[in-house]
Amino acid sequence: MHDSILIIEDEKIMRVSLADMLRAEGYTVLTAEDGASGILTLGQGDFSLVVTDVRLPDVTGIGVLKKALQDNPSLPVIVMTAYGTIDDAVEAMRLGAFDYITKPFAQDELLIVVRRALASRRLAEENIRLKKELSEALNFPSIVGESRAMWQVLTLLDKVSRTDSTVLLLGESGTGKELIASTIHYQSGRRDKPLIRVNCAALPDNLLESELFGYEKGAFTGAAARKPGRFEMADTGTIFLDEIGDLPPLTQTKLLRVLEERAFERLGGTETLKVDVRVIAATNKDLGKEIKKGAFREDLYYRLNVIPIELPPLRDRHDDIPLLIDRFVRKFNDQYGLAVRFSRGAVTELCRYSFPGNVRELINIVERCVTLADGGVVDQKDLPPHVLKDKAARTRLLPLAEVAAEAEKSHILRILRVTQGNRTQAAEILGISRKTLWEKMNNYRLDI
Repeated sequence: MHDSILIIEDEKIMRVSLADMLRAEGYTVLTAEDGASGILTLGQGDFSLVVTDVRLPDVTGIGVLKKALQDNPSLPVIVMTAYGTIDDAVEAMRLGAFDYITKPFAQDELLIVVRRALASRRLAEENIRLKKELSEALNFPSIVGESRAMWQVLTLLDKVSRTDSTVLLLGESGTGKELIASTIHYQSGRRDKPLIRVNCAALPDNLLESELFGYEKGAFTGAAARKPGRFEMADTGTIFLDEIGDLPPLTQTKLLRVLEERAFERLGGTETLKVDVRVIAATNKDLGKEIKKGAFREDLYYRLNVIPIELPPLRDRHDDIPLLIDRFVRKFNDQYGLAVRFSRGAVTELCRYSFPGNVRELINIVERCVTLADGGVVDQKDLPPHVLKDKAARTRLLPLAEVAAEAEKSHILRILRVTQGNRTQAAEILGISRKTLWEKMNNYRLDI
């Protein structure tokens, strides 16, 4: 979005001249001819800067300044005075004006002050954003997981977060890749620097390159001013490239260069920009298959795949489901001012569900149940129809061999948990050899 500037000036020639000059620089400009209409316009738009004359026919520029800062304390205001009196300037600065300029002045002189004011506003907004992100990070819910699958992920995260290595997050949709990326950033030495997120699948191919690398004024129709890209915004921090498998071929080539040289040019520009950025990428696609199809560059894959982290689907970490339910129930209770709880039967039934949508689906189920709960308790019958339908499918009439196999699998898993994964001890309890136990674990895909 372009910076929007409001000019309040009663002298028509000056007002039109300043507006034309600022529009030529790519700014969006609105004008008002007196203080009252200026204040009215200010309340109807989202402005980046106000330039106002001090001496206006009704409400003075000082009155405009007071009202502007009352409504938006971070809004920079430049005050113009035709008299050059120290009293006007001192009063304006005392009340919080960004700067003042004395008439007559050269247009370039005002342009310099405008650029400084807008740069100062962007810096202030960036500081606010960083403080907000850091505050959220410090109060960020820890990753829930006591299963062996998540324990392996968390152990790897602890090591990876201390480095600047490129990380590739792999896993099905809904497994929490964005949460993992945020955790890596906020546990790293870049925690107080920007974390810029880009969903590569959400942007059209013709816009993705300009979003990542920025563009120069006039680079294409509609490029009225220079715009920095996401890599520039992430300088000294981290950029998270979600759905990296959807990058178009040309953008893949440019990204490869950034990873190799940490350098790029804006679209339509010739200046080479250097950035210090940590890259975390994520995909739910099999990049090996994409490479064979010719849809993904093999050299880019090896650049991204420095430290791969595979996130397990929720169906492979059923032990974590009660913990996750508890976390999300507390979250939505706090959010909606409720005191809902899940019954043991509801939790048990959810632990048996396959969760094709992974953690994201569980969040949606918990929010729905908490919101619609009658009497403060979510019971088995209150679960969504598709969960209950899945239960009905599981309890259909089964062949004896299938029932026996499921019982054997459950019994082996229980013994392994009792022995805390000690296979020798588990084999002795089960009355089978260690080799037979290993074969059955492999057949039932048990990893404990």
